[in-house]
Amino acid sequence: MQKTLVTIALAASLGLGATAAHADILSDVKAKGYVQCGVTGGVPGFSAPDANNVWTGLEVDYCRALAAAIFNDPEAVRYTSLTSQERFTALSAGEIDVLSRTTTWTMSRDTQLGISFVGTMYYDGQGFMVRKADGIASALDLSGAAICIESGTTTELNAADYFAANSLEFNTVVFVDQDEVVKAYEDGRCDVYTTDASALAAERSKFAVPADHVILPEIISKEPLGPVVRAGDSTWFNIARWTYYALLEAEELGVSQTNVDEMLGSDNPSIKRLLGVEGDFGTPMGLTKDWAYQIIKHVGNYAESYDRNVGPATPIGLERGLNALWSNGGLQYAPPIR
Repeated sequence: MQKTLVTIALAASLGLGATAAHADILSDVKAKGYVQCGVTGGVPGFSAPDANNVWTGLEVDYCRALAAAIFNDPEAVRYTSLTSQERFTALSAGEIDVLSRTTTWTMSRDTQLGISFVGTMYYDGQGFMVRKADGIASALDLSGAAICIESGTTTELNAADYFAANSLEFNTVVFVDQDEVVKAYEDGRCDVYTTDASALAAERSKFAVPADHVILPEIISKEPLGPVVRAGDSTWFNIARWTYYALLEAEELGVSQTNVDEMLGSDNPSIKRLLGVEGDFGTPMGLTKDWAYQIIKHVGNYAESYDRNVGPATPIGLERGLNALWSNGGLQYAPPIR
């Protein structure tokens, strides 16, 4: 948390908040022909490159959806791998157009860094992973255990709060980079690895024997993860936000990558508006009227992206849970397009 505050103060001191110099991001993006998207160095299921440097993941799909909305081309994206310490400075300095990198939406970030959170692509929470052989069944058994944590994240404060609230001895081993944290845990330099539960599942999937590691049942924080843009450009913010909403609205209306062309003939007024058959909701944002059709055609809806990247049938194996649509008991909800 201390480094988080330092980062915030540094950004403020450097004037890296909303700047007029980046007031027309859409024009800049159109001129260069691609979206520069800030991502993690490699969290399977969320953003990670393969051996051919082809990026995939839920957060990558968001970047691809943004490119599809603007260019009708989901491949019009370039990816910048960023650490937790680099991400906000890179966004504020204009090195990237959007940050789509397992970033928790907090009040201090939203109000002090000159950035704006677009929405919550993934509702997460912080958890703990331990070796199965250690026989630990609860986070309440972790007093005095060596805990590997990445600096510059909300993880440190959450863990400190949890251990203090439960009168547990807090013993951390802090690293700058997520890869260093994982390696330290694998090398036995610490007993516990803590971060967002989704990231724990993602990293566990890469271990030689994933079943040798257990994610404890306690979730100790709220971690709403979502894309972020620079503040001060309402057009770019609207494009980023409604790209996210279009993914959700398509799922709710049953419009998928497979049936989107068929759905162009639907009599449902909501589907007509979503696909640009009726009304024009793209032009006011500087896009074409079929902007959402292009997203669905090229990337699919939210459920399709979730299922292929992190869903139960993937090595990550995450149930929808809070990330189900509101109509299915979850928190994902898109305002109507009208």
